[in-house]
Amino acid sequence: MMDVYQEAVNYLETEHVPVVVEAEADVLEEDVFQEEAVSCYLSPLHSESLDFPDTPTSCSPEEMLERRLVVLKGILESEEVYLRELEALLMPMKALRASAGTSQPVLSSCQVQTVFYQVPELRDLHQSFYSGLKARLSAQCQTESSTGGERETSHTGFELMVGDLFLKMVNQIGLYGGFIGNYEKAVEVVHKCTQSDPRFRTLAESMMSNNNGSDKTRTTYTFEALLYKPLDRVTKTTLVLRDVLKTTPVEHGDYSSLQEALRLSRSFLSGVNESSQSKREVTLSHGMRRQLMRDGFVVDASEGERSLRHLFLYTDLLLCTRFKHASRGKHDQYRFCWYLPLAGLKLRWVTEQERSDTQIRVHTMRAKMYFLRQQIQQHKAKGSKAMAALAARHRKKLEQMELMLMVHSPVYRLDLHSPSGKTHSFLLSSLYELEEWREAIHKLTTDNIETVPPDLLTLTCACGKLRMTQQPPLHSSNPVEDEESLCGTLTVAIHSACGLQQPACVYVCVEVDGNAFYEKQTQTRSSVHSLNPHWDQELSLQVDGAQNLRVLCVSQSDGQDDTVLGKASVTLDSKTLNKRWRRQTLHLGQVEVTLSLKYSHHPLDPPSSMAQQQQPVFCVPIGTAAQQEGVLVPHVVRCCVEEVERRGMNEVGIYRVSGTASDIGVLKTVFNSNLREAVTRLRSVEINAVSGVLKLYFRELPEPLIPTELFQSLARTLDIQDINARLVSMLSLLQSCPDPNRHTFLYILHHLQRVSEKQDINKMSLMNLATVFGPSLLRPPVVGLGHDGPTVDISQEVVVQVQVVFWYLKCNNLPEAETSLQHATDAEDETTHM
Repeated sequence: MMDVYQEAVNYLETEHVPVVVEAEADVLEEDVFQEEAVSCYLSPLHSESLDFPDTPTSCSPEEMLERRLVVLKGILESEEVYLRELEALLMPMKALRASAGTSQPVLSSCQVQTVFYQVPELRDLHQSFYSGLKARLSAQCQTESSTGGERETSHTGFELMVGDLFLKMVNQIGLYGGFIGNYEKAVEVVHKCTQSDPRFRTLAESMMSNNNGSDKTRTTYTFEALLYKPLDRVTKTTLVLRDVLKTTPVEHGDYSSLQEALRLSRSFLSGVNESSQSKREVTLSHGMRRQLMRDGFVVDASEGERSLRHLFLYTDLLLCTRFKHASRGKHDQYRFCWYLPLAGLKLRWVTEQERSDTQIRVHTMRAKMYFLRQQIQQHKAKGSKAMAALAARHRKKLEQMELMLMVHSPVYRLDLHSPSGKTHSFLLSSLYELEEWREAIHKLTTDNIETVPPDLLTLTCACGKLRMTQQPPLHSSNPVEDEESLCGTLTVAIHSACGLQQPACVYVCVEVDGNAFYEKQTQTRSSVHSLNPHWDQELSLQVDGAQNLRVLCVSQSDGQDDTVLGKASVTLDSKTLNKRWRRQTLHLGQVEVTLSLKYSHHPLDPPSSMAQQQQPVFCVPIGTAAQQEGVLVPHVVRCCVEEVERRGMNEVGIYRVSGTASDIGVLKTVFNSNLREAVTRLRSVEINAVSGVLKLYFRELPEPLIPTELFQSLARTLDIQDINARLVSMLSLLQSCPDPNRHTFLYILHHLQRVSEKQDINKMSLMNLATVFGPSLLRPPVVGLGHDGPTVDISQEVVVQVQVVFWYLKCNNLPEAETSLQHATDAEDETTHM
């Protein structure tokens, strides 16, 4: 199809309407910062500095790398001078802030805030960039001196990677936006106070900066001249990046990062220019103007097929576009897909069930990506020019595969329903990111802003200048490994939550970032309906390059949509995380979630090309089930007990009346394959089916819950006439059981005692409950399997089984059951406020 823009141009020409050609349109972008108060301080940024440069073909890669090194050293020197200027500007800030609290302030607290707005942040940004660049260049010089030969220049030049430093700096260039927006006010304060206060005038006219770091040589600036330095610096950023990219060979690992940094810088300056030209803005109701609030890459599923799209959220509408890369030297373009007014827009998010063939495809892609990355690292280790070029090609392929994974892996869908009947959907892999989108859209829809019909051609063309998110979030595009990121196994134990406004069934979702070779998300089972849910559930993730942990608390209601109650993001510090548990309390809005973290660093095995299936829990030794779940009481036991206590305590004949065999069979199958789905099904089936699943679990244990070798000893305790002595002996024997057996047995005993407290209603006394559970929890030794001691007559077996469980239930001082492993920590609980 013909490009939308070209269609419009052709139409206007046929109607004899003058059209501004591209060269004329570029003129509008030459002058950055159009307001009069700012334009007098800035020189125009010429269009030649905005176009992507063609890599010179007349120079060899070795000559280009030599020039590149000279350029980088010049940038380092320039950064050093700029940092000294920022330090000079910040020098009086502390004193001025201190005097603001006195009876005769030089500047008020508000004026100090205005004058130095964003300056400390800019200083920290450039200090980080300067330190990183200096370290890389120092290492490069040492490498060159150690090789001692001209022939190795290209080799070491290819090894010098700085693109990530420039990209990291430019990704934070938005700090300059705040400074630019505040600049006019800051200059106004300086002018006003210079005229009215002799103390400030003396300071403002004699700001000092060390030259070349020497106390002997100083440069004198005025306050206003130092305030201008950041403006001058930001307009030169594009020129600096252009020079670095121009001297970087295309096959160099830095090329794509520098290209992206140049695009970001250019887009930022164009965005500043765009925002300054108020005549292009659209006035909405309540006197507001249409502004871009958020943008990002999503998977559009509106037409039944998955397509990667760039989504733009404006003040009054949502615009979906298709990005079209332009040839070098041209402007990138967007093509219109669809838009929805925000007024009256209804939102609903759901989790889609992945098809088995899609799961296999996704896991196969992950395995291929893992091996591609292994090859890239091997090629880089060899260090030759040919290997560097091969690594660059593999990295390009890895990025393409990660883009494919972005399209096929999302399972969270946000449906958008317009009052006009239009419906669109988009997908994301991260529930955290989807909730950010939902919150941003919901906030704007509640403002009830009337939508002004947009000029779609103008709006779509403006996306190239206004966009904040330049590229899909590909982890593989970063060529430099971060030493602080995690690689190994991260285990998160979710303990409990508090702060719910009303009882709810709640689950916790955990996400990590990093390479997409492994699953980056997992979640707990749903809790019982409660104000203070408890899980004590361990979640394990294989992480590669992880730096952030995201935690969401989600309420799940029968027949209604899930609701995110709160979310938080935590930085993963490889220096503090280790194999010992570290306990934290996260504040997710009004909800607090208590969890523990531990981390084991180790090389990762290749990901499986097939989806990992949950291990079965039925007909498996209880110790095995508890170990694979990282608990002391298996989840199937806890889930069934919690559900019975939620809605079965008043059920007449609970545990005695059998449930429907088909329901019990379905629940058993689902518990063996998908814990979360099993918990969801528990809420909708008849309660006797739930109690039947619990009894079936204990009946099908390969070994009884109370080990067989204790049967004879427990039978003999029944002959002890003194009741207290009998109970002491029985509790002593219980201590010899393995931990999962003992704690599960205690957990069941406490539950059955609570059931019997309602025996006036449910008709289930301690003896009735012991009669039901005795044969399942305790079994006699099988003759001929090597068990010593006299056999028990079959008529007496049931009596022993029932009596042993009955006397345990009669005990008033049963030890408390522990449901999960102890998460011991080295220090006090740490509370993280988010």
